[in-house]
Amino acid sequence: MLNIAEYRRGADLLADRLPWAAFVAPGVILNKDGSFQRTFTFRGPDLESATEAGLMAASARLNNVLRRFGSGWALFFEAARTLAPSYPESQFPEPASWLVDRERRASFDEVDVPAGRKRERFESAYHLTLLYLPPPDQVSRAERALLELPEGEADQGTRGRSWRDELTAFIAETDRALDLMEGFMPSIRALNDAETLNYLHGTVSIRRHPIAVPETPMHLDAVLVDTPLAGGLEPRLGAMHLRTLGILGFPAATRPGLLDDLNHLGIEYR
Repeated sequence: MLNIAEYRRGADLLADRLPWAAFVAPGVILNKDGSFQRTFTFRGPDLESATEAGLMAASARLNNVLRRFGSGWALFFEAARTLAPSYPESQFPEPASWLVDRERRASFDEVDVPAGRKRERFESAYHLTLLYLPPPDQVSRAERALLELPEGEADQGTRGRSWRDELTAFIAETDRALDLMEGFMPSIRALNDAETLNYLHGTVSIRRHPIAVPETPMHLDAVLVDTPLAGGLEPRLGAMHLRTLGILGFPAATRPGLLDDLNHLGIEYR
């Protein structure tokens, strides 16, 4: 990427701090440190209708998938809850479907009697980002010296490492994880280029609008930033304040859906 030392002494813009560099495969980003990342969108079981035994089984299967990842991998889970848009207008060819839609609209526009205003509705979105940083060349050479590799991989080691081979291995490993999670997730899929840009833009901006994939998909850090970040004791992203909570201790035992109470607070969160 661009060496900013030629133009200024240090990184002083938000784009300088972001890791994203360029698309190297559909939905796969090459970061500035040489790592690859890929994002999935998913939706877990319905907590209102699922049994605790079913949630425990899904949690155990997810743990079996995540334990496959060794050193060099990082996994980022995100849950975002935002205000739902207004109920859409639709045209129906027959009265029966029109009446069903009117009933749904009345439920959506229900008024909160104690507050005396329309009840707010929220939508939830869940994302899992997989990131892999290949080992340095020195580590790779040491592994080849200590381990007995298959014939094909041994030939690869003699001719030198290739970033294309690392990329192929990353895509294959994330595809295997996706296939395994499809067995117990109601909905999970990998994001394409446009969806990945929209998701990443939402993490560093307070504006919500689609992002077009550039013709040359490079310098993504500069493409996605449109909101200033103020640091210090009271950091802000645009007009929104940022606060960080530190966890002092973890409970001895947990259960699936432990943070579901956040969904009943009637607020937006990320």
